[in-house]
Amino acid sequence: METDYRTGLIVKILGGFYYVASDDEILECRARGLFRKNQITPLVGDFCKIRITKEDSTVGYIEEILPRKNELLRPPVANVDQIIIVFSSKNPKPNVRLIDKFLIQNEFYGVNSIICINKMDLDWEEGERLQSIYKKAGYDVMLTSSSEIESLALLKDKLINKISAFAGPSGVGKSTLLNLIEMSLALKTGEISEKLNRGKHTTRHVELFKLSIGGWVVDTAGFSSLDLENVTKSNLKDYFIEFSLYDNCRFSDCHHYREPGCQVKEKVENEVISIERYTSYLELYEILLSGGKI
Repeated sequence: METDYRTGLIVKILGGFYYVASDDEILECRARGLFRKNQITPLVGDFCKIRITKEDSTVGYIEEILPRKNELLRPPVANVDQIIIVFSSKNPKPNVRLIDKFLIQNEFYGVNSIICINKMDLDWEEGERLQSIYKKAGYDVMLTSSSEIESLALLKDKLINKISAFAGPSGVGKSTLLNLIEMSLALKTGEISEKLNRGKHTTRHVELFKLSIGGWVVDTAGFSSLDLENVTKSNLKDYFIEFSLYDNCRFSDCHHYREPGCQVKEKVENEVISIERYTSYLELYEILLSGGKI
């Protein structure tokens, strides 16, 4: 019996099956029992080696998971090049603290962040205010609106030949944006709950979608909270990237809190570092200082 060995990309995991993109087709695969024994969990985004028998060319077996460059917990996906953090200018109201926590998570995993402020037609002033804060911090910020298709052009260009994840709270328009960028996706979209001012979940599982412009994108379930593991009061400052430009504080282990001679605090006073970002840092730092988790 002939056997065909290939490499592929896991694009969906559902019902115990792994759907692998290989040679312009999607193959339904099972994973070897050896993975469970070795405590290896295949993830969407994993590049893998698969075995296909000529007897049944529609079903394959994952033989090996190739080395990952990163592995995210939420969304559970591997080998992501960038995460598009989507928030709306209004409805639901943007949560700056949650944006900062997303950015901390991405810095921890070493994944590039692009911030997308969507629904700009609802509150242009607020969108520009947020853009100013995060551009000053050093992040790439896109302003989009589903009612202005031309506003999606720059965002679309960022996705070419990348594995990208869209993340953010429910109701901010992630699935709508993706549907406009790639019409064939036809992802389900939800409405905003007036009582809670947040969206209803429409994405049920993690799945990579192929883009006609080249690249892959994963749409993930929205959520309004995010718990960060491995972030401590000692290393929190490392994940605020603008702080790293100013390390000439009086004390080498300065936490940019109440220490005298702090260059970061000086830059905040001179409006080089955004007061909103520094306030966010202080709030998170004080939670960690008191023994809490962020």
